[in-house]
Amino acid sequence: MILYLSIAIVASVLMALGLLMMKSRSAHLPMAAGAHVIGAIVAWLRDPMWIGGLGVQTVGWALYVIAVSRAPVSMVAVMMQGGIALFVIASVVILGERANGREWAGIGAIVFGMLMLTLSLQAGETEGEFEPGTLLMFSALLAVAGLAPMAVARLNASGAAAAILSGVAFGLGGLFTKAMTEEFIAGGAASLALRIVSNPYVYGLIVANIAGIVLLQNSFHSARGIIAMPLSGALSNIVPIAGGMIAFGERLPAGSMAAAMRVGAFVLTIAAGALLAGSREQPPEDPIAARAAVES
Repeated sequence: MILYLSIAIVASVLMALGLLMMKSRSAHLPMAAGAHVIGAIVAWLRDPMWIGGLGVQTVGWALYVIAVSRAPVSMVAVMMQGGIALFVIASVVILGERANGREWAGIGAIVFGMLMLTLSLQAGETEGEFEPGTLLMFSALLAVAGLAPMAVARLNASGAAAAILSGVAFGLGGLFTKAMTEEFIAGGAASLALRIVSNPYVYGLIVANIAGIVLLQNSFHSARGIIAMPLSGALSNIVPIAGGMIAFGERLPAGSMAAAMRVGAFVLTIAAGALLAGSREQPPEDPIAARAAVES
């Protein structure tokens, strides 16, 4: 299992790098909203840096699929948070973003939660039987919950609502990926092509991940990456953690200390998300974009 969790860490690094590349173009690209959704997405795809970031993310996602096929989805989800710390550091060093004390506390809670999780690995994991009906119901309830912040004007204006919904979408994509691998393994002698086209979770993970990318890129227009990405990332990991226990029968470690550290890691993730969602600061003005606006 350590091998596949290590693969998950590499995946998280690549996905964070891809998001950093995409965030660096947020001031230069249009927002995908209303009647301009298709046009905005086309503009994103034509931007070399943005499409390069998407390519790096795709490689990271492929490694994530490998990791989640052999390790419990809740464990892989929390290991993926290592990319959040890397993204934050790069945002400060490369993009010139800054965080206040409250925001650093949230970011630190995520990193410390990852350390607690690592210390609990020696206790091992157990998985139960996958329940498709439970996953469907869990997904529907989460979709409704993720849409709720969109009705709050302050969260919409700050970009937090889009970041929250993107985290829910990415998290559901992670659960659908796990379900897809379960179905593939159980597919037996059927051809790979047939197993792909007949697997409903393939379409679910495609829709969820595309929605997550669009929503996160939109949140980058209104929020600093140092806030939007950790908020989205924390939620994208909470969803598989909860879904892994509810729909896949994953259980806590048998040892009391390891179990306590695992629960503590989950709680810290939730607390960190709450701290980051309360941020009201806007992203710093991009000097190149500002100069272009003045000249025009």
